[in-house]
Amino acid sequence: MSTEWVWVAIGFAGQALFSARFLVQWLASERARRSIVPRAFWFLSLAGGGTLLAYALYRQDPVFIAGQGAGLFIYARNLVLIRREAARDKAAHPGQAR
Repeated sequence: MSTEWVWVAIGFAGQALFSARFLVQWLASERARRSIVPRAFWFLSLAGGGTLLAYALYRQDPVFIAGQGAGLFIYARNLVLIRREAARDKAAHPGQAR
């Protein structure tokens, strides 16, 4: 298998991870019967976005690199905000199971 085909496979894997986040979000919203964004959405965003960024770097596509690179900061920031909120909730309600 050539290097080019390995990178195409990496690109498709990244796209699959990135697309899976929408399925996760849709299923979580259907279960809750309201629109929600679960933590898994952001982890899939990071995994898919990171993989797609690697592919974009290999392809040397500046538009794709800028888009995926900027997205990674947003996905990571959302996970930081979720962690902070969980820590605040835990501090406000010690001893309660979550």
